[in-house]
Amino acid sequence: MLKKRIVYYAALLMTITGVLGTPVICHGEESAETVMESEGGEADASNLIAGEDERAAQQSVGEEGVEPVYAEDLKEGTYSIEVDSSSSMFRIVNAELTVKDGQMTAVLTLGGKGYLKLFMGTGEEAVAADESAYAEFVEDSEGAYTYEVPVAALNTKLECTSFSKRKEKWYDHQIFFKAETLPAEAFVMEPETIDLKDGDYTVNVELSGGTGRATVTSPAKLRVEDQKATAVIEWSSSNYDYMMVNGEKYLPVNTEGNSVFEIPVLIFDEAMPVAADTTAMSAPHEIEYTLTFEKASIQGESGHMSLIVGIGVVIIVLAGAAAALRKKKGTSDET
Repeated sequence: MLKKRIVYYAALLMTITGVLGTPVICHGEESAETVMESEGGEADASNLIAGEDERAAQQSVGEEGVEPVYAEDLKEGTYSIEVDSSSSMFRIVNAELTVKDGQMTAVLTLGGKGYLKLFMGTGEEAVAADESAYAEFVEDSEGAYTYEVPVAALNTKLECTSFSKRKEKWYDHQIFFKAETLPAEAFVMEPETIDLKDGDYTVNVELSGGTGRATVTSPAKLRVEDQKATAVIEWSSSNYDYMMVNGEKYLPVNTEGNSVFEIPVLIFDEAMPVAADTTAMSAPHEIEYTLTFEKASIQGESGHMSLIVGIGVVIIVLAGAAAALRKKKGTSDET
């Protein structure tokens, strides 16, 4: 009898152990993955995007008829720029645009601390994107929230969505980087064309800027090809190791004597901004200058005439021919 009871309780214990060994899931502790599978991933994703009735009133941004500005249209550097937003709840109080290696990025400072991250695109695209594409907030020295985002173009309406800290949803906006608020020197200039035959010339050039101690040789040699001019700039020092013109770096064309560079002439009769790096100081230092090329001073070499001289000769020839014609006419009238 005792044996039978022992066998009975042993079997009962095994049964209980088997039941207890089965995983038990409490409804209140379901994982996010389980909920997504049971309720549908798409439905949950849509719940992460604020609807129009949840967003502040939107306003149009941008200007009609303006040309988009891309990275190749700008010189490398960092510039302050104004950015319009379609929402009063997404106010951009400061923006720094950086152009480097053919790409543009911007550090945006918002007027509040309600957003954890930004994404350049729509909320729907943000939900589908990898988290590495999000711009997480970084506090600046004053505690403001800043975000570094890629910028495809200026003067173009761009989609930008922000993730609300309180609502835990993406809120869609449009932003517009205003190229007109960049400084003039940020833009790559198209070289001015000049109506001269291909050949070698000279031109008077004036240097301004820096400490005033440096000078350049004037007149400078000028080479014209396809109506574009290139000047030979010789400095009064051998300590310049490169020049920057229109965002491009130019190295010396000589190895001895004063530093000599061949650079494009972007504009005549106006100050053309350039920079030159000097090694004369304790550390290399880039100095900003301007060069002004005087178009009226252009003189030809190798038998070529300057534009101004050529016009002058034509006028003299025509005036002489007219005088001779009048004289001949007067003589014939008297006879």
